[in-house]
Amino acid sequence: MSPKRLGVVAAIAIVIANMVGTGVFTSTGYQAEFLPDAGTILLLWVFGGVLALCGALCYAELGAMLPRVGGEYVYLREGLHPMVGVMSGWASVLAGFSAPIAVAAMAFAKYSAVIFPSMSGDAAQQALAIALIVGMTILHSFSTALGGRVQTIFTGVKVTLILVFIVAGLTAGGGDFSHFASGPGGLGNVWTGAFGLSLVYVSFAYSGWNAAAYIAGEIDQPEKNVPRALLVGTGVVMVLYVLLNVVFLYALPVQTLGHGALCDNPLPVHPCAIEEVGAATAGALFGARGGQMLSTLIALALVSSVSAMVMAGPRVYAAMAEDGALPRALAKRSGGGAPGWSVIVQGLLAIAITLTGRFDEIVRYVGFTLVVFAALTIIAMIRLRMTRPDAARPYRTFGYPITPAIFLIGSIWIAYSEIRMNPLESVYGLATLGFGAAAYGVSRLRPPAEQADSTG
Repeated sequence: MSPKRLGVVAAIAIVIANMVGTGVFTSTGYQAEFLPDAGTILLLWVFGGVLALCGALCYAELGAMLPRVGGEYVYLREGLHPMVGVMSGWASVLAGFSAPIAVAAMAFAKYSAVIFPSMSGDAAQQALAIALIVGMTILHSFSTALGGRVQTIFTGVKVTLILVFIVAGLTAGGGDFSHFASGPGGLGNVWTGAFGLSLVYVSFAYSGWNAAAYIAGEIDQPEKNVPRALLVGTGVVMVLYVLLNVVFLYALPVQTLGHGALCDNPLPVHPCAIEEVGAATAGALFGARGGQMLSTLIALALVSSVSAMVMAGPRVYAAMAEDGALPRALAKRSGGGAPGWSVIVQGLLAIAITLTGRFDEIVRYVGFTLVVFAALTIIAMIRLRMTRPDAARPYRTFGYPITPAIFLIGSIWIAYSEIRMNPLESVYGLATLGFGAAAYGVSRLRPPAEQADSTG
């Protein structure tokens, strides 16, 4: 039975749901701590959206040319070298999906505590985060079609509620447009190291724009629908993110977002930044009850985000298992077309990270690692243009070669800023690359018969 059961609407929903999650509701306070100008923060989100759109345009060409399950693993294997593909696959296992699932589940628990104060304890929040991961893992272990339908519903509700919040916040909320007055340094902050570091958080918030590429092999008419899903999904999210940040800054001044009144945040890098930006701004706009209502909205959004990542990630592991880079069992699919064992393994990894990880450190690690492999993927697309000029390309990147050049320059800027200002998370990211290279070496050492058998 063919696993291609997802239409373009479901594919767009998966892209949007993968993107709209933890980052946009939690990271603006981090940015405001070091960028004391509202205009610069808005420009930051516009620039991050432009980078995501440029990346989506390039991935759309790859997805139409190589409409297979696996995303970067397939593109880098074909465009650069099998070892780079395996490295990216392992990065997806850890940084691409398991860690972001853990971060989104942890944020879900934080916002749930605003709604239900009895859940404010660390143990209760940890248990709630794990329960969400387990529930989504069970849901997506059996049927691709069922997961796609549930995802579409989740995403529709989420986008509708966000639009309601944006409109209500700007028309009926108690904000002040004076918050947009030029702050210290003005737009000159763009040229500072803080702007580059803030792009790490923004790139994390936009991560997921490539989600349709991971499930290309399960989308109907992938040569048409993968580019549509990538571009429409990314464009919608860019508009939502910029408008959400307009509302955040309308509700609270930059100084308050970056330096909360109590200044009791235990994070060593951001000791004063407001973490629950969504709840804080809703409280400022509509009072305490408004804060609780938006927390409910954000909790629903995070459930959708976790669901989308739980669905997309295992397709990478299944593709690697089919090639012998992971145990064969991870490629086995259920009667409903889902790679069940891959879903379960991913869930266990996400739970482990939930039990051991720090929120801000995970975000920076994920942001750095993913931007490195996204840049390598764009390089692979350029190389495939040169090495396979006659290959069928149902979609060709708009604005080539300017589009990939913009993405590569932005990626280099982000990576440099992270290495310079947060070297520890960069080391973790580079260690992930090394682990992937070692995994490739081990898979190459396996007996040929075993490798052949693992491909099914």
